[in-house]
Amino acid sequence: MFISLFGAVESGVIYAIMALGVYLTFRVLDFPDLTVEGSFVTGASVAAFSIINGVPPIIATLLAAVAGFLAGCVTGVLHTKGKINSLLAGILMMTALYSINLRIMDQPTLSLLNETTLFQQLTSIWDAIGLDSVFNGLLSAIGMERFPKTWSIVIVMIFVTLAIKLLTDYFLKTEVGLALRAIGDNKKMIRSLSANTDSLIIVGVGISNALVALSGGLIAQLGGFSDVNMGLGLIVIGLASIIIGEALFGTKTIVRATLAVILGAVIYRIIVTLALRFDFLETGDMKLITAIIVVVALVAPKIIQSRKEKRRRIMKRQQLKAGGDSHA
Repeated sequence: MFISLFGAVESGVIYAIMALGVYLTFRVLDFPDLTVEGSFVTGASVAAFSIINGVPPIIATLLAAVAGFLAGCVTGVLHTKGKINSLLAGILMMTALYSINLRIMDQPTLSLLNETTLFQQLTSIWDAIGLDSVFNGLLSAIGMERFPKTWSIVIVMIFVTLAIKLLTDYFLKTEVGLALRAIGDNKKMIRSLSANTDSLIIVGVGISNALVALSGGLIAQLGGFSDVNMGLGLIVIGLASIIIGEALFGTKTIVRATLAVILGAVIYRIIVTLALRFDFLETGDMKLITAIIVVVALVAPKIIQSRKEKRRRIMKRQQLKAGGDSHA
């Protein structure tokens, strides 16, 4: 049980980077971008192909982000310069990326099991400086269970994800970031102020897909393979993470909203992991579980708000009645 939950947190922290990318398009830009289902695989395939061909894992991971940025920019160009509907532009790019990803990998799946990945290097460094034995020794001294071998990956990825979150927060408070947020609220108003909305949208969608591809490159190295179909349904996972986070932690400020997205991604992975422990559910039911989670996350807040509003009206009615009786 503990190992399963640990694995859920481990993958959830990495998927949180993807969720931040989806947040930029869906919430900030109000741009329903389906490119992410293709750019996630592009990041994975570029990272896997690069590592297999001798590129250092850290450079391969950065190349994955660059590839995602370029894919996002193409989607933005299709929408802004080609005047194609944003949803259709994303679908077209997602479809094109399927063939591009196959070209990059030259086969449906690339294995990294015999290659040195970023996470293997990280674990080796941890072992070399003795932090693994020190940490587990401390846990044993206080009677706690020994952590899995990959605990160092979780700790480093938490710091990496938080660093990306802080950079995203800072970016959204810059002049360009504020313009992107304004485009999502009222594009016509920003255009009337002589802002180059087309360029801003292209950059925004590019950054979003760079984060998605970065997550894909990391997931490929974590799982040990890149598969051409690993991005299917990813947009729903990203939206589920956003909706869960917003429902539980709120969105009053950008800092709070991005933190909610990260926590939502981790909670989503934990919920799926716990759900799959039921005997009547199988791995193939993951899409169904995701759909149910999204439905619950969307409906539950509305039901709760409706009940609060109903109680508020009843209390107000009672107060008015009590006031009327006192005057009588």
